[in-house]
Amino acid sequence: VQLQASGGGLVQAGGSLRLSCEASGRTFSSDVMGWFRQAPGNEREFVAAIRWSGSSTNYADSVKGRFTISRDNAKKTVYLQMNSLKPEDTAVYYCAADRYGGIWSSAKEYDYWGQGTQVTVSS
Repeated sequence: VQLQASGGGLVQAGGSLRLSCEASGRTFSSDVMGWFRQAPGNEREFVAAIRWSGSSTNYADSVKGRFTISRDNAKKTVYLQMNSLKPEDTAVYYCAADRYGGIWSSAKEYDYWGQGTQVTVSS
């Protein structure tokens, strides 16, 4: 599976961005698609995840109520709608695919990673 993330940019605090992650290659309904982020000097942290099938989603506490993960199976694309952005949301955002659907919030569970897209939120 190859993953292509896009949609990052510079936005003022309180603004919105929508990230996209397009998957190519063979995908499975059981795959879990996740978004992670990494700020300079910090470890990569979980943001949100969704499975290609079903309605289950999972969010980090820091983004609940502000971010929404969704998918378009026909386009093999996962989205991360980010609202009410804060300066602390500034990071490189990565999408990833977990072939075996383990612990959704653990980066170690994910088998494939996209290249990352920069999100910068100014105060």
